[in-house]
Amino acid sequence: MAGKHLKKTENLWILFNGKEYCIGLTNEAQEELGQVTFINLPKVGKTYQKGEPLLEVEAEKAVSEIASPITGTISSVNEKIDADINILNDEDEMNAWILSFKEVDSQDFDRL
Repeated sequence: MAGKHLKKTENLWILFNGKEYCIGLTNEAQEELGQVTFINLPKVGKTYQKGEPLLEVEAEKAVSEIASPITGTISSVNEKIDADINILNDEDEMNAWILSFKEVDSQDFDRL
């Protein structure tokens, strides 16, 4: 995985793939929340500040609001989630990616 960096914070994993910062639910979050039944996805092109509410996740054990771990602009969302929410319950947490950020200050990511 040369050139790729993975960090975990606040129930999210963040992977820098050399171009964008991909974000998804960690296995720990999946266990804590239980079966995810709904997620409110942000709009592509919207900019979020670190700490600002980013996602609302509804699951069998809890409804949870997740803050943005970094400042940046949404470049893509996982459109497969609309067709099958169970993607977010996948044991391979890399398959449970939710969105990607662009225009991120690399120092923001380094401080995680």
